[in-house]
Amino acid sequence: MAGIPDPLTLNGAPLSVLDLAPIPDGGSAGEALRATTELARHTESLGFTRFWVAEHHGMPGIASSSPPVLIGHIADATETIRVGSGGVMLPNHTSLVVAEQFGMLEALHPGRIDLGIGRAPGTDQATAAALRHRGPDEFPRQLTDLLGFFAGQWPTGHPNTTVHAVPGEGNGPDMWLLGSSGYSAQVAGALGLPFAFAHHFMPANTLPALELYRESFRPSETLAKPYAMVAAGVICAESDERARFLAGSSALSFLRLRQGRPGRVPSPEEAAAYSYSDLEQAFITDRQATQLIGAPDTVRSGLTELLKRTEADELMLTTQTYSPADRLRSFELVAGAVSAS
Repeated sequence: MAGIPDPLTLNGAPLSVLDLAPIPDGGSAGEALRATTELARHTESLGFTRFWVAEHHGMPGIASSSPPVLIGHIADATETIRVGSGGVMLPNHTSLVVAEQFGMLEALHPGRIDLGIGRAPGTDQATAAALRHRGPDEFPRQLTDLLGFFAGQWPTGHPNTTVHAVPGEGNGPDMWLLGSSGYSAQVAGALGLPFAFAHHFMPANTLPALELYRESFRPSETLAKPYAMVAAGVICAESDERARFLAGSSALSFLRLRQGRPGRVPSPEEAAAYSYSDLEQAFITDRQATQLIGAPDTVRSGLTELLKRTEADELMLTTQTYSPADRLRSFELVAGAVSAS
């Protein structure tokens, strides 16, 4: 890289990236993962603060099933941007393995690794069973164990007192709790951890969850005051019309997922030609109403309003298009619009 770029901020709030390594129709998982790596390099050069990848399983259109592997690859391919999980679904794993994996990533890339933790399976029930997903009731114990493995500290008589996470112990990454409801918000507040909310997934819960997080917050060694990040769905293009056309791909993809017919990301041409029923069109309209889709000025205004409403400390943008080039261009346009404001 030719020097470290200035951090990209909007009214003082850093901007970051969440990516799912989408697989377009006619493409391959390898191509999708290489496109994600290129997106990480490009957004790093634009000044985005962090680049997170999400854990999903059994979805033909999403290649990011193993965040630790992808995080290591992206961290190797970049220099300064923070790289992390948005998130690792803890009930799919043992706490010891997660501590070992992310301790290794932190040891290899000190000061650049984020561990975002969620409690959903990130898949359907059959796949969750195959993963031996432990369910939400086990989450508090798993989270406590994970913190213990990183710190190497246990209450007297705890069964893990002789177990050491190598190289996790002493190499803890920055940890976040993720959520789309109030549960994780309250836990994050009680533990004094930063909190990331999935506004792009559950916008109706955004403000109540953030309020609960701030009310529940207790200062910790990690944070003296609450730090909340809000993830928003964004598609930016040269015009509002072009952006809406590109957004058809992710809209049709999500509709098919909700109908139990997941597949690879369709082209915008296929989405435009699709014959939506009234009910399907209402579903799409409702979903896109809370996304930021449009030309640079449109998206910048939407981000500014979202920041004002949520009082978020940071915004994370997630963009899904059929073409990786359109995804790159979307982030370029957002960066240009924000920098010019």
